[in-house]
Order: sequence, then C-alpha cells, then structure tokens
Amino acid sequence: MRSNLFILIFILLVCSACGGHGKRSHERKFLTIASLKGPSSMGIIRFIDSVYNDSAKNIKISIQDEPIQVRKMILDGSADFALLPSNMAAILYNMGFDYRLAAIPVWGTLYLFGGDTSVKSWEDLRNKRVYAMARGMTPDVLFRFLLEKNGLDPDRDIILDYSFPTHLNLSNAVAAGKADLAVLSEPQVSLVMKRNKNVHRIFDLNSEWNKVQGFPIAQTAFIVREDLLRNDPGLAERIISACERSVRWVNSYPDSAAVLIVKYNILPDAEVAVSAIPGSNMNFVRARGIREEIEKYFAVFYKMNPDIIGRKMPDENFYY
Repeated sequence: MRSNLFILIFILLVCSACGGHGKRSHERKFLTIASLKGPSSMGIIRFIDSVYNDSAKNIKISIQDEPIQVRKMILDGSADFALLPSNMAAILYNMGFDYRLAAIPVWGTLYLFGGDTSVKSWEDLRNKRVYAMARGMTPDVLFRFLLEKNGLDPDRDIILDYSFPTHLNLSNAVAAGKADLAVLSEPQVSLVMKRNKNVHRIFDLNSEWNKVQGFPIAQTAFIVREDLLRNDPGLAERIISACERSVRWVNSYPDSAAVLIVKYNILPDAEVAVSAIPGSNMNFVRARGIREEIEKYFAVFYKMNPDIIGRKMPDENFYY
C-alpha cells in the first residue's frame, strides 16, 4: 500500500513541477468548478442548472468521471473550486497547492453490497471473499478499519479481492453475479439494483462508522482556491452559498432533482436518481464549524498509513 501511495505522490510532484500552479483565477474571465459524476454533482445539480441557464456564462462546470481528473485540474491550475475525496484534498494541501477546505458536502456513500444472503453480521464475513475497487484507496481503508473494529483481521479472517479496479468494473461484476460481496458506493449501488434484482445493501458503512466513531464519514471535500478567497471573498461566498442551497433543495425535492440529474447526464434515469439521493448522504456543512470531526476522520487514515493524507495532518489554514 505504501509503495503505491509513494508513486502517487511522486507523480503529483512531477506534474506540479512541470505545470506550476497554473493561472490564477483573477487572470481569467471565468471561474471553473470541477466536480465528479455521482453525489458530488448530484448535490449541486440545481446550481449547475442555473449556471447553464446563465447568459453571462462567467462560470464553467467541468464534471469528471474519476477523482484523478479533478486532481489534474488542480495541478494545472484550471479549477477555482473543486469537489473531490477529502483525503486527496489533504494531500494536495500538504504538497503546497493553495486551496482551502470550505465544506464537506457528502457524508459517506459506501455500502457492503451484493447477492450473498447469508451475511447478517460482521462475524458472518469470516472467511468470505469481499471485492474492493482498489487497495489503499478510501473504500478499502474504511472497510479495513471497520473490520478491525468489529473483531476481524482484514489480512487473515477475510479475503479482500481487488480484481475489479474501478467503481464501474466492480459494479458490472456485481450486476453480472461475478462478485457476491463488494464494497460499492452510491449511485452505483442503485444502478446495480435496477439491473439485478437479486442484490441488496447489506451494511451501510457510514452508519457502521458512526456507531464506532460517533460522527459520519467526511468523505468529500469542497475546496476553493485561496487567492480567490483573498481577492474576491464576496464572489467566492456567493458560489459556496449557492451550492449549499442546492444540496438542501435536492434533499427536499428529490423528484425534481432527479430530472436535472438525468438532464445533465449524471445518471441515466430518474428512477435510479431518486433511489440514490437518500443513500448518498448529501449535507453541505461548512468546514470551519466541524474541524474536529474532519480531523478525527483524517486521524484514522493517518494512523493506518500517513501517506493517505499526505504524511501529516493539515494545519489550521486548511480550514476556511
């Protein structure tokens, strides 16, 4: 696990050396928000819709398939705002990229999922094969942590299989009946359930984490370029507030939100979108009020492997 993360950090360093930190936001005529397909964009979908209907077009939305693509936009300086895994935000901050954490908009989307009906408790997982998408990444680390907290050694008492390296690979394997148990996230969970009626949610890993830790999983970060916060804090605040309002609206009006989620190609149909919204745990909470909870979340990663958050805990300037 450590070697893979050292390679990741090396790649980040090379990219940053080649491209610098990119053009500053005040040098451009528009602002760019980088987001991910899935809960990150589902939550801000009403804001996305307002941007596309704005004739001024001074904001651009870039919706990416994978976190590595959002990370690249931070590396080359093309993103003014970004939604990405919070541990990746910590890594980039600890490497000196000038972004601050404004909020946590998504609080745990992971589930133990599949067609195995024999699993009713953690002990039932003993000697079972469970598929995870990538060793050392957030789903794997969180699941290993919960196994340990429930009395199971992840390296001895269970078979963790990384044969399917992406969410798409893994969800297709579950849908085809090739993986009876998997750690999978929304909205892939809802997509698979529509394709295969014999699979179901077994454990809500966010709820299981909450039982152990006493707070939810601070899974996704909403970060903002520091020079924008410094040079035009009013504009930055208007965008942050608009995204916050959008998340509230999505949770209050899931049927209407589902229409927009399909319109902007986040998910293929409204039925899946409506199903995925409650399980995506979207709640836009400002970082400055929950620093303790975020630090406790990072501390779990730091204890298991410091490389996962950039070898150190982010300092107080990380929190906006």
